[in-house]
Amino acid sequence: MNDLPFWKSKTLAEMTTAEWESLCDGCGLCCLNKLEEWDSGDIYFTSVRCKLLDGQSCRCSSYENRWDFVPDCVQLTRENVPEIAWLPPTCGYRLINEGRDLYWWHPLVSGDPETVHAAGISARGRTINENEIDVEDLEDYVVDWPLTVGAEKDEEEA
Repeated sequence: MNDLPFWKSKTLAEMTTAEWESLCDGCGLCCLNKLEEWDSGDIYFTSVRCKLLDGQSCRCSSYENRWDFVPDCVQLTRENVPEIAWLPPTCGYRLINEGRDLYWWHPLVSGDPETVHAAGISARGRTINENEIDVEDLEDYVVDWPLTVGAEKDEEEA
């Protein structure tokens, strides 16, 4: 009998829909607006969140119907996770795809959806709603923290 949790014993492709959905840690980082440089393809995160992302819970306010409001919302799939370079380094989908384990603060490990926020990994309290700014000003909100959250933990494990 296998006593390992599903994320240690299954690939992304083998997971059920419920298992797949539970890999989301609720950080909200993937729902931040990003800018891409046309010539280099470099991606830059901003502290501007999607209009549907609740800034406190870091959850989508209309997850099932999000494409009705945000047609270009990126759906993470088993097929595209390996190709999405902007997934935060702490993202459960990215970690499992890379053969790594989930962090201690991930709700599947801790049993508490608040640990992602307590650990300082999430976007909670760090963002502004996209409806509150002029899109022409988006570059004024470029930040690097979505790519550095959890970096201290990686250094400790090295």
